[in-house]
Parts: sequence; C-alpha cells; structure tokens
Amino acid sequence: MSFTDTIYALASGRGRAGVAVVRISGPGAVASLEGMTGKAAPDPRVASLRNLYRSSSKSVIDQSLVILFKGPESFTGEDVVELHLHGGPAILAAVMEELSGFPGHRPAMPGEFTRRAFEHGKMDLTEAEGLGDLVNAETEAQATQALRQMQGELGRIYEGWRSALVSSLAHLEADIDFPDEDLPGGVAAAVAPKVALLKEEIITHLSDGHRGEKIREGLDVVILGRPNVGKSSLLNALARRDAAIVSDEAGTTRDIIEVPMDLAGYPVTIVDTAGLRLSDNRIEREGVRRARDRAARADIRLFMTTADAPAIPDEFADLLQDGDYRLVNKTDLVVEKPETETAPRLFPLSVMAGEGLDALLAALETDVTRCLDLSGAPALTRVRHRQALEECAAALDRFDGSMEPELAAEDIRLAVRALGRITGRVDVEDVLDVIFGDFCIGK
Repeated sequence: MSFTDTIYALASGRGRAGVAVVRISGPGAVASLEGMTGKAAPDPRVASLRNLYRSSSKSVIDQSLVILFKGPESFTGEDVVELHLHGGPAILAAVMEELSGFPGHRPAMPGEFTRRAFEHGKMDLTEAEGLGDLVNAETEAQATQALRQMQGELGRIYEGWRSALVSSLAHLEADIDFPDEDLPGGVAAAVAPKVALLKEEIITHLSDGHRGEKIREGLDVVILGRPNVGKSSLLNALARRDAAIVSDEAGTTRDIIEVPMDLAGYPVTIVDTAGLRLSDNRIEREGVRRARDRAARADIRLFMTTADAPAIPDEFADLLQDGDYRLVNKTDLVVEKPETETAPRLFPLSVMAGEGLDALLAALETDVTRCLDLSGAPALTRVRHRQALEECAAALDRFDGSMEPELAAEDIRLAVRALGRITGRVDVEDVLDVIFGDFCIGK
C-alpha cells in the first residue's frame, strides 16, 4: 500500500452533534491545515482556535479547534491533523469539499488510519484488532477484553513465544551451518525441553473453551420445550420487550428468534425456538429440526415445561444434559407445587405473573460470569489466532530433538512463521484487507 497520498475522514459519529472531529493523515496534512486557516500550523499537541476558510470566496466555514500531531509521534506514524468542528451537516460538507481540492488528498477507506498505524509499526495486528473490537463493544466485558488486547497483552504473549522459538532456531541453524566449529554438543537435544515446555503453554492457551471468542460474539442461551409452555413469553420477559409473538395457538413460533442482551456486563444471545413436538406439518418439522440443531450448539440451555406436566417429554429428553436448566412454568395455575422444585437447576416460574424470574436471572448471571471470566490471562479472540496457534502446536509436535538438525530446524521455522502471522510479523498481506475492511471509516 502506498502512503504518498493524504487521507481524511469524519472520525466521530454521523448526524448532527455539538462537536464533530475530522481527521487528516499523510504528507499533505500540514499543508491543507495551513491552506484552510491561512496561518502557520500551531505547535504539535497544542489545541488552537482557528477560522477555516473556503478557498473560492474566502468566507468562513467554521471556527474550529485544531490539533497537530507530528509524525512519527502520532496515531498513524504520519503527520496527523484533527479539526474539532461544530457538528452541523453543512459545515462537514464544506470542510470535506475543501479537503478534496488539495493535491494528493482523498477520502479514507474503512480502517485505513489504523492500517497506516500498523504499517508504520505503531501497533501489531492483535492490537489493531483490539482497537476494532473496542469501537464495536456493546458490553462492559467486550470493552474490557478489547482494551486489554489493544494495550498489547495478547500480542506480548505471542511475541514472547515467537522470540523464544527464534532463539532455539538460531542455535539449531548455527549447528547446521558450522558443523566443524567448537559448538556445544547435542544442540537439538538441548533445545527439545524448551520446545516441549512452550508447546504445553500453547496447548493450555488453546484450551480456553473459546472464552475470548464468546466474549466478542456472546453466549448462546437457548430456550427449549413443547409448544405453549411459555418459551416466547420468557424471551420477552428476559429481553424486557415484545421480541416474539405470543399466542395460545400451538406452533406460533416456527423459526429461531434471537435477542442480544447484556447480562451482568457480558454479551448474551437469548434464543427462542420452535416448540418440540411430532408434527405432520413440513414447516413445523423444519422449525423443530432447527431448534434441535441450535440446542446442540448452545452454551446454556433452558428446558421449559409446565407445572401440570413438569417431566421432560420423550420427544427431546435425549437433548437433556447435566448442567442444563429445568424451568417449570405456570406454577400460578396449580395449587400443588412440583415435588422436584428443590432439585439443582430447577426453577419454578410464572412468567406471566413475574414470579421466579429474579432467581433465574441471578443463576444465569453466575453461569455467564463463570464461563466468561476476565480475571485471568487474556484469551485468544479470533478464529485466525486459533488456526495459527494450532498450526504452531502441530509443528512443535513434529519436532524431535533426536532427529536430523535440518528437519528439526524446519519444524521450528514453521512454528515461528505461524506465530508471526498472528501479530503481523510475516506473510499477512492476504489477511490485511479483511481485518481492516471491518473497521469504520475514520478509524
């Protein structure tokens, strides 16, 4: 990618606002600032109040707060200018028009500011991905995880492993290149214990239950049960809105209904499913198939029955596992409570009356917090990280300190390259467009 041009974009939210921020980055950033203000650029990192003028009529566009960040001490590593404007659409349109008239200036592509920061060594790929996640975070847990990654916690782990492997590789290659030199004997055998220890660390890191990915995407909480047991009513109660149609007619819900929500600061998707029963209706049978498929992939499952028939029906008893929730709804309609109401993970409810929901929510919050705990070491957050680490572990698994040094060195070299692809050290051009294309324009 060429950085000879200067890019600009709105870096704040669109629409009317008290303040809007336009960011300019590149070799022409200072020149465009001086051209629009008619004055020399202010000192770096000093906020200055300047009028911005139209080049055609010399009329004032806006009175703006301008800040200059000189490269390489800037976000992108280039000269960066920020214009803090009044956030009216007419003002923004006029500023963008003026910027387009300067030679070598063009609107930024999505994620291009962050990509330039990566290309100039201001951050590695994991930090860039963390920044993207931080911008998109909707819950406290997502923001916390993204901030840790943006600050380099994940990248430092991978770079530490990579550096250790590079050191081992250097010893192996020295043994290969200088066989006649007075080098310590058994170099490959001496490296083997270090490689084995590092491989175990990587395997432990991979065995995290996909915690980081689930924090980014949210846990699936799936509600299952026969028609008319109150699944859709429960979904609406948890979501605190009418997300699903509720009717006395059996089979009203025939497809998957998903509602994202924040539970104890963690992202969760509550899923309502079609009633599980035998049916001759082709559409209803497809709904049941989808419900069973989604249940098989769920993180938390809520099996719902009613107080007059609390047992799990044979139609889906095969899905029930240890740790699943048992919800017995419509307890307000029976005088005698279920005998099993004190069993673990069994919650008597009356969704319509609002009874038992607080206890259920408290239990769900406890489970979600346990599954997605952020207190430990940072977890990997993307499929591409996992694939690269699995490739690295496979290469280290093939490594044998007793084999020919050339073969041992090649396995270490492949492991180093796999780790390097995570942070952007090597062979990442094919993934850059994908990573930064997901960013918003102006970031």
